[in-house]
Order: sequence, then structure tokens, then C-alpha cells
Amino acid sequence: MRPIIEIAGLSKTYASGFNALKQVNLDIHRGEIFALLGPNGAGKTTLISIICGIVNPSTGTVHVDGHEIRRDFRATRSLIGLVPQELTTDAFESVWATVSFSRGLFGLPPDPAHIEKVLKDLSLWDKKDNRIMTLSGGMKRRVLIAKALSHEPRVLFLDEPTAGVDVSLRKDMWEVVRKLRESGVTIILTTHYLEEAEEMADRIGVITKGELILVEEKAALITKLGKKQLSLHLHERLAEVPVTLAAFSLTLSPDGMELTYTYDIQAERTGITGLLRALADAGIRFRDLNTKQSSLEEIFVDLVRQKQ
Repeated sequence: MRPIIEIAGLSKTYASGFNALKQVNLDIHRGEIFALLGPNGAGKTTLISIICGIVNPSTGTVHVDGHEIRRDFRATRSLIGLVPQELTTDAFESVWATVSFSRGLFGLPPDPAHIEKVLKDLSLWDKKDNRIMTLSGGMKRRVLIAKALSHEPRVLFLDEPTAGVDVSLRKDMWEVVRKLRESGVTIILTTHYLEEAEEMADRIGVITKGELILVEEKAALITKLGKKQLSLHLHERLAEVPVTLAAFSLTLSPDGMELTYTYDIQAERTGITGLLRALADAGIRFRDLNTKQSSLEEIFVDLVRQKQ
């Protein structure tokens, strides 16, 4: 099946000479949640702005569901919903009025049934007559999503969708995004919350200094680039790591009661068997052990550091 978004050779250099994007190539699959990660100034917003027709590229092409973004601007834009990071809504309008108005901007006839469904799906129905200014920050963000969904797009861009939202509401928003994906909407999100990408995304792209340095299935990324740590909880306090164990590069906790061994899960041999034998030879006993997989955040930090 053809990708819903096809990006080829995309570059953007601004008048100031700043090169925001450098030869980006990327396909977004239909019905997936794609997380775009990168530090501030990496090019995330520029990439989204080009796909949405807000910024013109310097070179390259973008197709959305087969439509080229500049040649078929109207058709392309009607397929896309954009939820910006900033809370930009008409404070004095009601929820119902502002969402309905957004639908009209795309030349679509009124459809109260669709607007009602969107508001109910986003738990906004009981707020439909409230003015935007009276809503909490989390509710205002939901209104932005409702506005973006008012014209029934097939692709939804979420730029930092849970920025400034408390933890419990953030998890509610994750559930909203999952339901949107289940309805057939393709979702591309940018986020600074690494746990958000780890929790929700099917695939992850990492961009830094205008270059897309990696695109990978989330599970495969963690498996391929992740490390595992073996933690050994000791019976007795250890003042220092014996020199006989230096080859294992162990880390001793400040209280001397835990040793940590980091190993590559892709390696032919993990070295754990040799470590346990060496510990026994050194007379070091442990009462418990556990393993921990590297988080997406640790992997992300390592990738960006390597590119600096």
C-alpha cells in the first residue's frame, strides 16, 4: 500500500542562510502513530510546516495521499489537520462555534452530527456552550484537536500535544490519540516527553541539526540500540570494586551495596556467566539480582550526542 505521506530530498534554507532541513527522505504509513523526536532547533517544526503548506521548501517534494503539496495545495490541505503547540483560539467564542467555524474554513457544509461526535470523543460535549476563555489549559488543548478534526482529515499533526499538561491529563490525551488512530487517522506527533513516544508510537524518527538520522520501529529501535543493565544487590557492603573484576567495568553504588553491569543484548556473549564466576572467586555474594532495559530517553540522548 502506498504511504500516505512521501517526502523526498526535502531541504529548507531560510533567507538568513540558516539551513533548517537537509535532504530529508521519509515515508509515513497509513494508520500509524509516528513520533518525531529532536532537540530544540532540530527542524521538527519546519518539516511539519512544509508538509502542511505553511512554509515552502527550497528543494524536494512532498506528496500526501498522492497529491503534491504545492501543485495540489487545496486537496492536500483538506487531508491534513494541524494542532499547533501554541494555544491559539478565539477566547470569547464558544467551543461549538469555534469548532464549527474551523470546518467552514475548508469550504465544507455544516455537519452538526460530525461536530457533536468530535466533541463527545474528546470529552468536550458538556463544555460545548462554554467560552474558550473559561476552560482549563488541558481543555483548550482538546479544543485545538477538535478544530483540527472538524473537516475530517486523514492525517493529524500534533506539535507537542501535551506540553504544559499535568501527568493525569496527559494520559487521558494519549487515550484520545489512540482512539483517533483506531478510527483510521494517521498521526504524526512531536514531543519532548520521551515516555510519550515510548508509550504511543509505532515508529520513531530522530532529527537533529536538520538531518533525519534515524527512522525505526519503536520495539526494534530499543532492541537494536538499547543496552541492558544487570544489578546485583550484595549481602555485604563493598568498599571498592576488586581489581580482579576490572575487566567487567562494574559500577558500585555510593552505599557499596549494589554492583551494576552493563552489557550489549546484541552481542554474541553477554559476559554474565563469566561475571558470576568471577564474583564467586572474589568471595562476593549477592542476595538478589534484576535486569533493566535501556529506556528510549537514554537511546535518544546517545544518538543526539553522537551527532554533535
